[in-house]
Amino acid sequence: MRFLAALLFWLVTTAALAVAVPVSWAQTNVVSEDGYASLAATAAKDPQLQEAMASELTTQITALAADNGYDLANTELVGGVTSAYTANAGFPGQFAQANRIAHRWMFTDSVRHDPGSDDRWLVDIAPMLRDDSLRQTLGDLNLDVPETLTVPITVPESSSLRPGELMVLSTWGPLASIGVCVVTGVFALLTLASARSRGKALAALGVSALLVGAAGWAGLEVGRRYIDDALNKTTGDIRQVADVMVGVAQASLHHWLNLTLAVGGVLLVFGIVVSMLGGMRRSD
Repeated sequence: MRFLAALLFWLVTTAALAVAVPVSWAQTNVVSEDGYASLAATAAKDPQLQEAMASELTTQITALAADNGYDLANTELVGGVTSAYTANAGFPGQFAQANRIAHRWMFTDSVRHDPGSDDRWLVDIAPMLRDDSLRQTLGDLNLDVPETLTVPITVPESSSLRPGELMVLSTWGPLASIGVCVVTGVFALLTLASARSRGKALAALGVSALLVGAAGWAGLEVGRRYIDDALNKTTGDIRQVADVMVGVAQASLHHWLNLTLAVGGVLLVFGIVVSMLGGMRRSD
């Protein structure tokens, strides 16, 4: 009976851990606005993203100049300016700030109830265009940069995303991540308490973490094609930006899964050692 209880608690612990790892990662890095901004700042250090954003900024500067009566025929010069800007140390922070509006578009209802909003996922690049380094390098152009200049990430006809669609995650995500972690911890302790051998129970919990980590890696590989389908709904240079950000997000989740595997390995070895020491004491 005690063995069956320990087995049941172990199975629940494993299932809860399989939910806790991705849910906690998503809450920390995607649902949280600050976490998403930090992810964007990390992605902004990638040369491919910098190149794509430089191209997009060149396009927007040229359009703004035309609206103000200037003809910027030498787009290569403007491209050199924007490339220098995206390569400087201040760009990641500004890129992160610009992406906050993209996060709010999906996770809050402020955009959904804005009559001027549309059904495209948007990112605000106005803070970047107002950067002093861009203004100084471009010279005396009197570019009237608006307070908000949004660039569409998704194409309306090809995307099912709608403003505020994930607001429920921002509301319940923190509670869900805390709750599932508490459940995992409680059932892990119940597994230890109900097992006849603490060493074997620790080793079994280590196996749980190893299974979850390995399953997470396999799940990411299987899900890559669905991620690619989602990326295909982006447009222009933003497609490359989105690709880099997804790559950074995957690397972050891989890191969490690696930590899970490492903890599992430690628990497994520790449990085996404890079991061996216990067996030696009983034999004496």
